[in-house]
Amino acid sequence: MGVTQSLGLPRGQGAFPVGCTDVMVGQSPKGLFFRLFYPCIPQDGAEEPAWIPRYEYYYGLADYMNMNRKWFAPLLSVTFGSCKIPVNWNAPFRPSSHKYPLIIFSHGLGAIRTVYSAICIEMASRGFLVMALEHRDRSASATYFCKLDPESPDLPGSQVNEEWLSYRGVPKDQKEFHFRNPQLHQRANECIRGLKLFRSIDGGKTPVNILHTDFDLSALKDNIDLTKVAVMGHSFGGATSVLALVKEAQFKCAVALDAWMFPLENSLYPKVTKPVLFVNTESFQTPESVAKMKKISATSNESKIITILGSVHQSQTDFTFLAGNLVNRLFQTRGTIDPYEGLRITNQAALAFLQKHLQLKEDFDQWDPLLEGIGDCIVPDSPLQKSSL
Repeated sequence: MGVTQSLGLPRGQGAFPVGCTDVMVGQSPKGLFFRLFYPCIPQDGAEEPAWIPRYEYYYGLADYMNMNRKWFAPLLSVTFGSCKIPVNWNAPFRPSSHKYPLIIFSHGLGAIRTVYSAICIEMASRGFLVMALEHRDRSASATYFCKLDPESPDLPGSQVNEEWLSYRGVPKDQKEFHFRNPQLHQRANECIRGLKLFRSIDGGKTPVNILHTDFDLSALKDNIDLTKVAVMGHSFGGATSVLALVKEAQFKCAVALDAWMFPLENSLYPKVTKPVLFVNTESFQTPESVAKMKKISATSNESKIITILGSVHQSQTDFTFLAGNLVNRLFQTRGTIDPYEGLRITNQAALAFLQKHLQLKEDFDQWDPLLEGIGDCIVPDSPLQKSSL
């Protein structure tokens, strides 16, 4: 199928209007930085945030792609600078008598917290809180942390000193596994710290958001269902979700989108006893990677492997919706499947899986056949092609 709709991120298909805000906690790289997507009370004239929030990220993307900053960053800015995320920025949180389940989302190599907004929006529109982390392990294209004026650290308008962390490739004198595996563990630990932060908020201990947005984090108190928590991620983030699932008992299941299995140590596989949904694209996976997924599905009989036909690795990112024909030809951001159809399959399979393993009382089980690879443009297991990574 060809692309039939104009460029732009889709709105959520669920019942809830979606808000989002940025949160930075702590004044060192050991703090947390994330975008929170949540059911909101929509406001007239609400601002829609920029998809790429700072120009520095264009430099980071240029570095990650080994492109010249001087010409590639401006090209990216022209291409994506006007792109907005269809959410209500800093809108009031919508309280609920039924607490919201929580998803912690881990981005892929060279990505940032915003580039999976389409998936995060859909999950929030279906009644989830979604914490989209921006990892500080130097696998993001770029990220930063802030230090405040020590004389008035809690006051809005305090002097902020930013320190940027650039993407780091594998050093020439080091094997890739020995470089990526420690990053993977840092990422998983950041997911666990994210969960602990929500525990604190739900218990009435609201952290200081250094960014001083208008959103009130204390409004989340008594609205988070900490018995229904999942971890989700794409590529490097897919592997992160698997590791975090093993490390943290409170994570009930994981959704791994086109997971890059290489950085996971072999000793981990027998420990993955909780359910994992692997949603693969057609062109990315290798026989070795799929064999590792099958080790997990053999250990946990509730784990599933499905493949979306006509999709490429970037089909599960926002680039598939926002890249024009030139960028698509250069970086293969779209496959033959319509991006909106690919997103629908990905989201519906994830929602069906989450309903089952978080024991949700929703209607997401209508999409259970997708978990068996039954439906248009989807198959069970994985038709193998050569990976592009």
